[in-house]
Amino acid sequence: MKKIISRRSFLSQLSAGTATAVIAGPLGLYAGERQDRKLGVALVGLGKYSTRQLGPALRETKFCRLMGVVTGSKEKGEQWAKDYGFPVKNIYSYDTMAQLASNPDIDIVYVVTPNGLHAAHAIAAAQAGKHVICEKPMANTVAECDSIIAACRAAKVKLSVGYRLHFDPYHQELMRLAKEQGFGPITNMTGDRGFVMSTKVWRADKKLAGGGPIMDLGIYIIQGACMAANGAAPLAVTAIAHPTTRPDLFVDVEQGMSWTMEFPGGAICTAQTSYQHNCDRFKAASAKGWIEFKEHAFTYRGMVVETSRGPLSFTPPNQQALQMDDFARCVLSNRESPIPGEIGRRDLVIIEAIYKAAATGRRVALNI
Repeated sequence: MKKIISRRSFLSQLSAGTATAVIAGPLGLYAGERQDRKLGVALVGLGKYSTRQLGPALRETKFCRLMGVVTGSKEKGEQWAKDYGFPVKNIYSYDTMAQLASNPDIDIVYVVTPNGLHAAHAIAAAQAGKHVICEKPMANTVAECDSIIAACRAAKVKLSVGYRLHFDPYHQELMRLAKEQGFGPITNMTGDRGFVMSTKVWRADKKLAGGGPIMDLGIYIIQGACMAANGAAPLAVTAIAHPTTRPDLFVDVEQGMSWTMEFPGGAICTAQTSYQHNCDRFKAASAKGWIEFKEHAFTYRGMVVETSRGPLSFTPPNQQALQMDDFARCVLSNRESPIPGEIGRRDLVIIEAIYKAAATGRRVALNI
């Protein structure tokens, strides 16, 4: 079984090794090389998302390719090197990430470990002079998000959050309609996302996950609502945690959560998320029309989307390939990501407010 070290242990091990780390700006270690080359990506954490989604997506990308991994299993790393054709010297453990600084094969580090380790691993990558993609949620807390953003700024590397749906055509249409004068403004949103968790996994461990389904699933509804609000953040939230019917699974995280978000202009989003029911829907409506994700609203493919103007039908792209290619192009052209660390931080501010509202039974105002 893969050993996951604690953040405190990781940082203590890292401190000595990063003292001489090379700090580089965008492509700073690779001056003189052609900027149209494929950038090298290292995946940190080789769980299901890396194995089933990111690794295969990197076979399809045009501007980047898999060139290394960071893993707690040497054997697993060697298998990845064989499968994807990168040298075994590009296999790192979590406590040797500082050595990435001297490896010109790797330009971008994608952090895909459990949420509670995102901050430590993203900071280590930045201190090694590598550009950083951090999977959602960006971290367990707003304070950890701040530390990641500060480390990337200090190292002069780029930072993005793994919000793949910004590159999905159905969600791009949602954002387009939110901007269209003939359709909006959107005034009412509803969302429901959940699945049935039958055995306890790290997502039900507060230390590793930061919380329950609001962190894992509800964050998608938060993203969708902000898209529908034309990028605006909510002004206030209310929330209530669902009763715990499976105390064997949900000891220190919520089993489910219902909440509302109040947006500028009077728009309201009513949402719920749960680890004990199956659903994946989202709807946004204005006085002049609506768009409804009836099935698989936030998944990789299979979305069923209708609007007041008729159904939508797009060829499903590889969201992860588009997401990683866009970040590679950001690095190559020295532009900022459309989904920077500040967006990830915003969502943790909202989530912390939801938890506070649920704990106090009061409306919590936000100033983002």
